[in-house]
Amino acid sequence: MLGTTSVATQLNVALVIPLQGPLGLIGPASELCAQLAAEEINAAGGILGRELRLVTVDGGAAPEFVAADVNALVSQGQVDAVVGTHTSAVRRALAPQIADRVPYVYTSIYEGGERNPGVFLTGETPELQLLPGMRLLAEERHVRRWYVVGNDYIWPRKTAAVARRYVRESGGAITGETYLPLGTMDFTTVVDRIAPSDADAVLVLLVGEDAVHFHRAFAERDLHHRCLRLTPLMDENMLLAAGAESTIGLFATAGYFETLTTPERLDFAGRYAHRFGVDAPMVGNLGESCYEGVRLLDALMRQARSPDVHAITAVADTVSYEGARGLLHLRDRHAAQRVYLAEAEALEFAVVAELPLPHQRVPG
Repeated sequence: MLGTTSVATQLNVALVIPLQGPLGLIGPASELCAQLAAEEINAAGGILGRELRLVTVDGGAAPEFVAADVNALVSQGQVDAVVGTHTSAVRRALAPQIADRVPYVYTSIYEGGERNPGVFLTGETPELQLLPGMRLLAEERHVRRWYVVGNDYIWPRKTAAVARRYVRESGGAITGETYLPLGTMDFTTVVDRIAPSDADAVLVLLVGEDAVHFHRAFAERDLHHRCLRLTPLMDENMLLAAGAESTIGLFATAGYFETLTTPERLDFAGRYAHRFGVDAPMVGNLGESCYEGVRLLDALMRQARSPDVHAITAVADTVSYEGARGLLHLRDRHAAQRVYLAEAEALEFAVVAELPLPHQRVPG
């Protein structure tokens, strides 16, 4: 048919992003960032001469349902690769089902340790992101006692275990820990536990809307004037939802912030605004990570000269690509990147430091 593209000339990629649930608020920006990367790649000739086509899958559903949907697409030959930002619970359900069949680029921050074949990771891990941030707050703000609040699944649990190790080694203390199901809206009981504690800071390992509700409850109890908060998962969309009063004393660590003034970030922001308009959804760290993921997939296939996951795996550690976070290199299938500490100022983050990279350490 005239005016259509044949399936043989397309390279179809499942874009697995949350369209519902606690992380649903980052879905629109994630989709647009991936779309921008795909359009730029296609304008340059596609991947290996094939037009890149995104097939959106709701990664906000129950992990087993997401895994079944993506597995069906792969089994039926409808997608050649998978890219996406979603919880570690979804990744752990999905990765074993498609491992070694198609390349899978996972872009979210995560707990580290992913070893399924054919999985490539652009997100931050605790050793890159959390430990340097905790050290800096200990040095600059004299934080010694921490309270941990997280959702009850693998990312918060594993990340908290890393944090406990650091606190123990540095002579600090964990004064309490609370874990709640995804989708929790009422944090009254949690702030009631934190209030009488002697914590200097709260390590917040909550996802999306859950974090928004916690930060509101924390501020309503007036804890934000005496106790700092540090989180590896808080973007500008979440700041906006929480409200300016709720963000006093809140620090975040990430590889991307909207206020970064690096040339790569500014160039990306200009292209995003030009394509989607100034009223487009705010990008944020997780949204932008989808741009990184599509760009990495392009670089992997170009370097391998093939979409085959085995060919890609063979060359993965020779791959570099350039995105809004600068020129990144893969090392043990993880992207090594700069990570920053930022302090919330009303509804935006002010970057206060670039965090040091651990020496001779492989993320995960």
